[in-house]
Amino acid sequence: MGVLPVTDHAKAVEWYQQWIGRAPDVEPMEGIAEWQLVENAWIQVTVDPESAGRSTVVVGVKDIDVQRSACAAAEVAVGDVNDYGFVKTAEAVDPAGNKILFVQESQEA
Repeated sequence: MGVLPVTDHAKAVEWYQQWIGRAPDVEPMEGIAEWQLVENAWIQVTVDPESAGRSTVVVGVKDIDVQRSACAAAEVAVGDVNDYGFVKTAEAVDPAGNKILFVQESQEA
């Protein structure tokens, strides 16, 4: 599970709902929200002002351009694509300053 510390829980939950497209799957206690991205991968947003904005979560995607388009449609800003030859990356930043790094592995011919 990737843990993303934030200062403003409501603002963070709204941003993640926008990006993921749904409400949290679980809110086990006040100040914590969790989304299951795939079978065994979760992210958790938790109020922790001292650590807020210092985390990065790497999310593997099949097509980085499709991911950027989906984010744009949800009004979630994503930076330009960086192509390193073996991977392509693009980054979004949540309201607390945490980074969501989308990564597409290059397909070998």
